[in-house]
Amino acid sequence: MRLMERLDSTVPLAARPYGLLSSRARRMNRDVYDTRLLLQKTTCMTGADAARVFYDPGLFVRAGAAPRRLSLTLFGENGVQSLDGERHRARKAMFMSLMAPDARDELRDIASRFWRERIREWEGRGQVVLYNGVSELLCQAVCAWTGVPVAERNVPAITSLLTALIDAPAAIGPRYLRGRAARRIADRWAAGHIRRARADSAAEAPAADGPDGGTAVDVIASYRDTDGRLLPPDVAGVELLNVLRPTVAVGRFVVFAALALHENPQWRHRLATEDDPELLEAFVQEVRRFYPFFPMVAARAARDFEWHGHHFPKGRRVLLDLQGTDHDPRLWERPDQFRPERFMGREPDAHSMIPQGGGDHYDGHRCAGEWITKDLMKVSVTALTRWMSYSVPPQDLRVHPWRAPAIPKSRFIVTQVTDTRVEAATGG
Repeated sequence: MRLMERLDSTVPLAARPYGLLSSRARRMNRDVYDTRLLLQKTTCMTGADAARVFYDPGLFVRAGAAPRRLSLTLFGENGVQSLDGERHRARKAMFMSLMAPDARDELRDIASRFWRERIREWEGRGQVVLYNGVSELLCQAVCAWTGVPVAERNVPAITSLLTALIDAPAAIGPRYLRGRAARRIADRWAAGHIRRARADSAAEAPAADGPDGGTAVDVIASYRDTDGRLLPPDVAGVELLNVLRPTVAVGRFVVFAALALHENPQWRHRLATEDDPELLEAFVQEVRRFYPFFPMVAARAARDFEWHGHHFPKGRRVLLDLQGTDHDPRLWERPDQFRPERFMGREPDAHSMIPQGGGDHYDGHRCAGEWITKDLMKVSVTALTRWMSYSVPPQDLRVHPWRAPAIPKSRFIVTQVTDTRVEAATGG
């Protein structure tokens, strides 16, 4: 065991972002320990109790917590992820205003329409890379929903920009450099939409406190920070991308849902034949719990404190293990098995089920888009099980633990796509 601990301690986090934190924690029989990340002393935490502490705003802050490479690719600079206190609560409230039930219904309807259009397009193709196709239709859907006009011919390019931001943070070499370049282009593109929205608003009516509702681009363009001022166009553009980018990232969950349907055909049959919303909810939740998404999140200690006998000095970077907590055997029975029934009649608490962060949606740093993630996954699973049929040819479906964010190597290829809604309508 001591030899294994020494070997485990030499594995760099970038080489095994999924599972390494919890593996080390189990070997040491503790939920918190120190290591080094990018030559900087870092504390790692795992488990539901750790998540409760991690999302305590009196103990942790986000400013300066994420490695610089994340702000240069994934998050952008000066966005909501880097804020604390009242500025964070106010900015987060803006995002949560976009998650109203009517707005979510509209996004579901738009996504359903684009799914039906894509299925008809795919019928004539020999094979379809599901990840690419779904990412593009989600890009179309979220741009239409937010009020960002994108010509159909430009959808692949905009999708590539957004997926490059998602792919880059944990990468080394060309993938990271592509993400850096994509961030610069995407920031300019998004800031341009903010400027146009403000110009259109100024031309339509006298200046006011901002629209009560409207599209996401209108809400972000008119948002006033805690100092009463409009956000600079580049910062507002970052926040617009913080709506677009995570929605396109749902494509990874959709691919994992397709993989789960492929590997668990009994669930495909149940979802195709049983009209039970609880069943669909349970399946989507288990996909989110079981498959890897982002491996961890970062914060810094706001002050000196002790937890579980471990000292946290002020300013120490701390990582919370998301994937390890979602697979913690103390929280989940047989966590390494895909078992959607575990969610039947069960609503997981905010610190045990944390694929997109923990804590409270309104006051904390839990992902504002978690609800629309589930909505879009439900639409997608319905499309995969009820609106289309397809074949899954032999391919490399391995999910490598060293690639973050994770994705099956083949991106899930399907062939012989058929629109089953057409067959149902014609009696075929």
